[in-house]
Amino acid sequence: MGSDSDVLVVGAGPAGLLLAGDLAEAGVRCTVVERREGESQLTRAFAVHARTMEQLDARGLADDLLLTGLRNPILQFLRIDLSHLPTRFPHVLVTPQYHTERLLLARALAHGVNIKRAHEATGLRQDPTGVDVTVKTPDGTEHTLRADYVVGADGRNSRVRQCLGLPFPGRSAVRSMMLADVRMTDPPRKPPTVAAVGDAFAIVVPFGDGWFRVMAWNRHHPMPDTAPVDLEEIKDVARHTLGSDFGMHDPRWLSRFHSDERQSPRYRAGRVFLVGDAAHVHSPAGGMGLNTSLQDSANLSWKLAAVHRGQAPDTLLDSYHSERHPVGHRVLRMSGALLRGVLTTPPALCGLRDLAARTVLQTPPVARRLARAISGIDISYPAPAGADPLVGKRAPDVPLTDGRRLYEALRTRRFVLVTPPDTAHLPALITQWNGEVEIVSPRGTTRRSVLVRPDAYIAWAVSDESPERHTDAVRQALAQWCGRITRES
Repeated sequence: MGSDSDVLVVGAGPAGLLLAGDLAEAGVRCTVVERREGESQLTRAFAVHARTMEQLDARGLADDLLLTGLRNPILQFLRIDLSHLPTRFPHVLVTPQYHTERLLLARALAHGVNIKRAHEATGLRQDPTGVDVTVKTPDGTEHTLRADYVVGADGRNSRVRQCLGLPFPGRSAVRSMMLADVRMTDPPRKPPTVAAVGDAFAIVVPFGDGWFRVMAWNRHHPMPDTAPVDLEEIKDVARHTLGSDFGMHDPRWLSRFHSDERQSPRYRAGRVFLVGDAAHVHSPAGGMGLNTSLQDSANLSWKLAAVHRGQAPDTLLDSYHSERHPVGHRVLRMSGALLRGVLTTPPALCGLRDLAARTVLQTPPVARRLARAISGIDISYPAPAGADPLVGKRAPDVPLTDGRRLYEALRTRRFVLVTPPDTAHLPALITQWNGEVEIVSPRGTTRRSVLVRPDAYIAWAVSDESPERHTDAVRQALAQWCGRITRES
């Protein structure tokens, strides 16, 4: 049976759109089905951390996204200094989620992704050669789309995950959290502003365009998610925790939600994968949810493309779960601990809690470690025994001799071999992989060569070798990571 698409993505949120854009850019036929009719106006997520900005930079989107929000070098929720992070983006970017989504949508459409809106996935069945997805169309009828692979990017209530019969164990972290986007007549002088007093919590974050995001929680007034939100209720919490409601008025968006901590035990089931909230959901503390989701897609997309093109074995796809599941688990634990530390402290002990937190966070090694962890800069993947210590680590954005940066070279979605300038024998070798690898040289002195994956992690590295041994090592690395030789030199 022929396939309608090489990959069918269920869900046109940020994770689904980044994945689809990557696949289409790599020449993979990609269809996205989305139950919503129009573009999303959701602004629940608003923090874009450094590692996610680097992933967007490797797709040529970061500079445009920077124009949409405010760069804050201090993560106010924890008072963590991000300004010393080793990256182009030593800050958290505060911008509504829909700005990120619109950039990713434009990129996906530019590369030919077929997006079917008002189409809801209702069923799924897979066999050894493909996956059939039952889709309900806008007129209520159902038909089947077939794809070689399916990716569920359809959120915490994922229909794809349910069809696979995968559990979603965990618990509710906090209930009846209120959100609002508002104007203010007397905004705080040093935003973002955050405070917790034991029985209530509030944070005010400026978007930089005159709108402010307010998040508020009142332990003594729990309500179901479906209960309407009254701006007066949010203003009461703000006055109680922050000492002022800052003249909040004219809300454009009000919502109530509960935050879960859940994770699927498997991110892959045969030809079907889960990314983003379909695979894991976290508390909002630290703003790591959206970032983890986008990085899931960055990890999976190049692997799906390589397997589809026959340049890698199917077993490469297993590494998506083995690499990303531990990251999701770590974020779940970290964000949950941060939230409980704020919301479960008795009122009489809040001052002691804040003093202890400031003391710990003013310890430089602790502060640096937390900054790297929350920003995603320190994420690394397991390396095989005997591998160079750099393998599995994030590739730094080094300047290159041709005037570009490494992350600009990665915009081709290919592997990039970073090697000393005096290895003149390598270009002829690289041509054997028919454009699947680009060779570049860093500025400065180095005797190390590294092969960088399309998701900006180091696949292979070698120290100083003789020219003959170096060539053999490169050849073996390319054969392992970039598939069979396509043309003999």
